[in-house]
Amino acid sequence: MHLRHLRIENLRLIEALDLELSPGWNVFTGANGAGKTSLLEAAFLLSHGRSFRGAGRDALSRLGSGGYTVYGELAKRSSSPVHVGIARVGGRTETRLNREPVPIGELMRHTAVLCFEPGSHELIAGPSEGRRRFLDWGVFHVEHSFLAEWRRYQRALRQRNALLRSTSFDPDSMAAWDRELSLAAEPLTLMRRAYFDALQPHLGATSHELLSELGEPRIQFQPGFDADRPLDELLAVQRDRDRARGHTGSGPHRADWSVVFEAAPRREHLSRGQEKLCAFACTMAQARLYADRAGEWPVIGIDDLAAEVDAEHQRRMLDVLATTGAQILVTGTEPLPALSGRDHALTMFHVEQGRVTRLL
Repeated sequence: MHLRHLRIENLRLIEALDLELSPGWNVFTGANGAGKTSLLEAAFLLSHGRSFRGAGRDALSRLGSGGYTVYGELAKRSSSPVHVGIARVGGRTETRLNREPVPIGELMRHTAVLCFEPGSHELIAGPSEGRRRFLDWGVFHVEHSFLAEWRRYQRALRQRNALLRSTSFDPDSMAAWDRELSLAAEPLTLMRRAYFDALQPHLGATSHELLSELGEPRIQFQPGFDADRPLDELLAVQRDRDRARGHTGSGPHRADWSVVFEAAPRREHLSRGQEKLCAFACTMAQARLYADRAGEWPVIGIDDLAAEVDAEHQRRMLDVLATTGAQILVTGTEPLPALSGRDHALTMFHVEQGRVTRLL
């Protein structure tokens, strides 16, 4: 798939922008703070409903505007063009598909955008929440029942946490919600495991191109609880501790994963640069798995590739991207030397104070 058209209103410093994109490589250059990252952020919003920079939804609005709008026209191999949109109006998020209101999950099902940016090393070294988001975005796009199962689990988790904090504790109600949480946890965990099993060979291939000196990578998945016993039994044992803390301490909401290498069995053994390369390998493995399952590549955004990545590894990363059929959106303060001399066509843009000018 690729974005043919992107329209942005009142996002960050962008007041109003209509942008026609090419299906191949789109390179955006300009000074720091010019608005380049906001372009990738807009595309990402259409696929994830949030920013990759971790900002709250209302913080994305241009100062004084009270809200933002992002609209995209997607060309897809399997269908006629798809029109997608997301807006923040009056503190509420609104999403549209082909100009009709839809739940945000329906918007996300039709739009796939992955971004690699300077903070992406947090996927490897940061909190587990970011790794769960990475995992669940991927599972969502390959398992159609995932969203319903995830929502079932979240409802049960909210009810159990409310009971834990209640002054009138009811053991029978708690046991019922323990059982519901356990029933909801099983399919979630199975789908997550299956996703990592499918992701592993793609990660191995990409890591070999980028981090061959570290040896074979392996994904270690932690489901968030002892999966060798029913979750409701574990919750019953931990009930007093959970009541003291006011929340449920075990379950798929605590799941995590890590990548280990033969020469780096712990994430602490990786340098910052290696963390970034590992995060890029994970992102590209996810893109390749998506392409295998969907029959088309997601849009791939690369923000400030030169940050903390040396010239040789920039070249390797661009070599990996060049093997895909994906639309690529790349930003930088100046054109990357590693892009010159390649046989793919580049569409060049200059960005200044939220305005974009096409150069060639």
